[in-house]
Formats: sequence, C-alpha cells, structure tokens
Amino acid sequence: MKRQVRVGIDVGGTFTDVVVVDHATREVISQLKVPTTHHATEGVALGIINAIARALAELAVDPEDVVFIAHSTTQATNALLEGDVAKVGIIGIGSGWEAFKAKSDTNVPAIELAPSRWLQTEHVFCQGRELTGDYVDRQVETFRQKGVEVIVASEAFGVDQDENEIFVSERARKAGLLATSGHDVSTLYGLRTRTRTAVINGAILPKMIHTATMTDECVKKAGITAPLMIMRSDGGVMSVDEVHRRPIMTMLSGPAAGIAGALMHERVSDGIFIEVGGTSADISVIRDGQPQTKNARVGGHRTYLNTLDVRTLAIAGGSMIRESDGKLVDVGTRSAHIAGLSYACFQTPERFIDARLVHLRPTEKDADDYTAIETTDGQHFALTPTCAANLLGIIPDTAFAKGNTEAARLAFKPLADKLGKTELETARLVLDISCRKVARQLEELITEYHLDRNTVELIGGGGGAASLVLFTGELMNLPARLARKAEVISTIGVALAMVRDTVERNLVDPTPEDILAVRREATEAVMKVGALPETIEVQIEVDTRRNLVRATAFGTTELRKEDNAKASTPDLCRASAARSLQVDEGEVRLLGQTSGLYVFGVERESSPFFGLFKKRQLAVRITDKTGVVRLQRTQAGVYLTDIRQVAAELDQVITNLTDFGDAGRSLPDIHLLAGSRIINLSGLAELEQVLALAQTELENRPGDEPIVIIASRK
Repeated sequence: MKRQVRVGIDVGGTFTDVVVVDHATREVISQLKVPTTHHATEGVALGIINAIARALAELAVDPEDVVFIAHSTTQATNALLEGDVAKVGIIGIGSGWEAFKAKSDTNVPAIELAPSRWLQTEHVFCQGRELTGDYVDRQVETFRQKGVEVIVASEAFGVDQDENEIFVSERARKAGLLATSGHDVSTLYGLRTRTRTAVINGAILPKMIHTATMTDECVKKAGITAPLMIMRSDGGVMSVDEVHRRPIMTMLSGPAAGIAGALMHERVSDGIFIEVGGTSADISVIRDGQPQTKNARVGGHRTYLNTLDVRTLAIAGGSMIRESDGKLVDVGTRSAHIAGLSYACFQTPERFIDARLVHLRPTEKDADDYTAIETTDGQHFALTPTCAANLLGIIPDTAFAKGNTEAARLAFKPLADKLGKTELETARLVLDISCRKVARQLEELITEYHLDRNTVELIGGGGGAASLVLFTGELMNLPARLARKAEVISTIGVALAMVRDTVERNLVDPTPEDILAVRREATEAVMKVGALPETIEVQIEVDTRRNLVRATAFGTTELRKEDNAKASTPDLCRASAARSLQVDEGEVRLLGQTSGLYVFGVERESSPFFGLFKKRQLAVRITDKTGVVRLQRTQAGVYLTDIRQVAAELDQVITNLTDFGDAGRSLPDIHLLAGSRIINLSGLAELEQVLALAQTELENRPGDEPIVIIASRK
C-alpha cells in the first residue's frame, strides 16, 4: 500500500521550511529549509514548489499521494506593518432613523499602520432607497479615478439583511475592481468596528489574492490534487477561495501555526506554549485543549478579527548581552541576527583563545553597551542566552540549539573577567535576567486566565526553545519540556492543522433553538471549505454579558484510519495519569472509561481556613488509549451513565453543582466523554441549552453506549 503524506510549509522572511508527515502515523518523515523566493516572477510560490518537489523526490512519494497540503504566510501581517496596502473606497448604506449614525460609522478615516505609512480611504454614503445600479457604477468610477483598488460595502444591520452589500460588491466586480463587505468579515453588530474590519480586509485583498492564486496554480502544476489550504490566525486552515474573500483571517498565522503544532503534534491539553526564535519569543495559553483568543487591533483600532492571544517578548535565544562599568545591564532587546553576528557557541573553541570583549551598536539608534567577542583575527561573535545555556549544560544533546560547551566557556571568559565573576556565574546571571522576563509574562497569564499551577506545564517550540524554556521552568518551579522537533513545530502545525471557522451572533437570552442554529451555521461553514461531516466537532460559548453566542467548528478534509499499533495498555495510561498528577501509580484509580478514553483520579486532602477544616477533593485526568492526557481537573465529580440516561443525569448533576450569586446563577463546567470524543458543554449559560446541545452531539449513538460526565464548579 502506498504511503500517504501531509505537507506543511512555513513561509518566512528569509527561509521557507517544509515538513512531510506520514498521514497514518502523524510522524515527521522529512524536513528541509530553502531560501524564500521573494523576487522570483512566481513570488514565494517558487520556493514552496521547489521545496515540495525536493522532499517528495527524496521520499519517492508521488504527488497524488499528498492528501493534505497547507502553508502559513506572514504576507498579510507584513503588508500591514510595511503599509504595502491598496486604497479602499467605502460605500456606506443606511435607511430611516439610523442613517445619520450609519453615515458616521461607515466613514473610516485613514489608518496609520506604521510611522508615515497609511491605509488610505475614500467614503460616500447612500440612503437605501437611492441605491441603484447607476448610482453604484458612478461611485465606483469616481473612486477608481482617485486611485481606489478595492470597494467596501457596509450597511447598518447588514448582518441580518445582506442584499444591498452583495449588490454593491457585485457591481464593483463587474466594473473590474475587487470588493468585500461588512457581512463577509463578521456576523456581529457594531457597524463601526465591522466596517473598519472590512476596510483592512479590502486593503490586503489584491496582494493576498495574487499570492494565493499563484501558489495554488504551482501546486496543481506539480501534480498535487489535494486542495491547497492556508493557515488562519486562529490556528485552523482555510481554502484558497476563502482567502479570496477574507484574507484578513491569515493575519498573525505564524504564531498560530506553532500553537497548532502544540495541539496536534504534542497533544497539549493545559499549558503555556513558548515559541522561541532568535529575536523574540511568542507565548500563548492552551486550556482544555483549546488556544485562547482575543480580538486583534490594527493601528491601535479594534477589529472583529478573532486571533490567538499571543504575547510577544523581545527576548530569545539570540538576544545580545549588555554590559557597562563592570555590571551586566540587560539582555536584549537587540539580537545577534540584527547585528549580523554569529553565536559564539556554534564556533570551535580555538577561535576564542586570547579573544577580548568589545562593545558595539547593533543599529545606529542603539546604545553602545551591547557586547561582542573579538577574536585575534578581528572577527566578532555574539554572546547570547543560547551560549549561556550551552555553558551551563542545560541544553539536551538532541536539541537544535546544542552548541560547543568549551567554545561557550572561552567566549564568556572576557565578559566574566570584566564582571569579576566566574564563567559559570556569568552564564547563570545572563539566563536569570533573560528568563525572569519570560517568567513575569507567564505569571500575568496564569493570573489573567485563572490557570491552576498544579496542571500547568511549559512547552517549548522553535529553534531557541532549549535556551530559555527549561531554565524558566526551573525558576518558576513548573514542569517544562521541549516539543518534539521543536525547531519546526510551526511547520508541523501547518501540516496537521484542521479546517476551522467561527460564527458569532449577537443574541439576547438565546433559546436552545437559537444556539443550535448558530451551531449549524458553523458546521456548514467548515463543510463549505472542505471538512468532511463525520469529522466535524463544534465548540459553543455563550457570553451573557455581551449577548454573544460563538460557535467554533473544526474538522478535517480527509478520513484517517486509527493507528491501533500506538494504543497503550491501561497500566501505561495509568502511569501517564500518575505523572501528570505527580503521585505514585498505586494511588491512582480507574474511575470509568469509554471505548476511546480512560478516567483516572486520586483523592487529595486540603486544609482551608488555616487548617481548621479538612476537605477532600478528587483530582481527575482523562487519557486517550495512547496515554496522552486530554483533560485535567484539580477538583471534579465523575458520573457514569449511558445515552438513555444522560439527560436525566445531566439535569441532576447541574442542579446540584450550580452556584447562585449576585450576578445570577453559574452552571458548572461540564464535559461528556463519548467514545474517543470529549464534548465540552462548559460555555453555556442555561440548563436547557446544555441539554439541547448534548442531545444534538449524542444523536445516532446506541442507547446503551457508556457516557462519562465530568463536572466541576466554576
């Protein structure tokens, strides 16, 4: 039988990384790096195809055996950062009493994307009754003469009645201009923010359509029949047709790819993912197997673009060390890459015999206290956290950042002498300053997202991960580890990513029928871009404070047979749970199971109120049959039932665990285990909503199928 593969491509500013993953086993079977071809006639597409051709040839894999291919791109983000955008013409629409406000809300002024780089706009407003083909044609021609390349149609309440926005967009396209609209980018009320989001979407439309089309054509010419998918900012992928409609969704997809790798390759359920490069580190939270998201801001303005909540720090494996008057001033923000220097630890030790410490400015605007090591032949090399970690023996032998320990020691000696310390003391001081910056951000995230320190682990990705993540874990007394193939975790994330889309609706006191309707809409959205119905799962969240219902659907474009060879024994799964619970295996009990999941737990005793009372609580870990922890709770109840009895059992459990307070009642967090699925019902606000969604998720399953309910108070 022929081997089927998945291909992931990460297009960077300098290099394009490609990984090939075995479709059945999800193992990486090839990885390579080629220069990014910015200046080729085909653009970056040429580098992508050259890399794919090389990888498939080396593996003797036919193009038709590629079942999935996707790439992430920084083009949308770079276009906005560099101001390389199209001028946008806005046609605002409104009728009746709301027309005056709609005229103001659709008039989006020029947006400063970077110093002296602007997204330019033009605006007209039309009463709905005056909207005719002749009117639109005249306005489009006027806009064209003013240099407009893209038309945005935006109407008050266009999310409910989109006919006028569609009419304007179609007329603009017939006239030869690109077009987008408010309802294309968001289904939320809020005309000003929706219009602004559409304007940003329109501004990057020409560049993104050109790149996506060129790449898609190259993939087809290579004989690959699988549809090309593009990485989204929320960690999923979208089709080329969707990029033509909503290119804004590809913004910030670089960090999103790393998160996708942590979720799909490392199977992280609760943790903080830290992707460390040479210049910066991106930090994100994963909770209950889901990345945390927020609305993006562009030019300081809020949009309706839902992106991963990524915190970026100017500290990384290549950050340079700053020294003045015999004191270590700081580490960063500039990196060796910016200064054009190689890392000292990747050289031979002999280079640094009789070397001396020098100071320099990485750029003209920088202070002159950045250090470098000058060798006897006049060459300069950077001292970095990677060099420090190598000197301290922290970096594993198999890590990408592994260098020469003796070279690091000799290179650190001139700096250590200047500080009056030993080489090891100096290296530890460098890492302490570097990693405390990371630790401060991690503490903020733990507090902000109410993370349980007993369940949090740090997972490092990127080429520089070994330099910072393991030492940060030591500082914070948190478990820390490196992702497998950490240096290409982002590219692996692209190869393993799922089709994903989110539908949001503003609904006051939504009924169960309302919620199911939003769920169906999200399901249809991912089916439209290629997800197979039998692979689709939907996560529902109801925010009563904002009158918001959000449905996030995800699925795959192909079926995959389960790899039974990877299944572990119950005892090995128990051992995995014990490691996560940090107890001996003998203390862990098997509390329940489904055909694809085990539920393990251990009872713990706590002493609140200064030890005056004793309180017993059940800590729970759910593993799949391969031993991967899929869900964890510090305190939870476990209830065994079946399909026939699940509604009554849910009713009883929720009634018993619901809290009442000044802000109303708060339902417990609820997860249903069915087969190999973990169905999250925690985002709902009313019992009736939970029961209706549970019924939908469990329909067509046999009545005697075992179900496990995991419940915990919020």
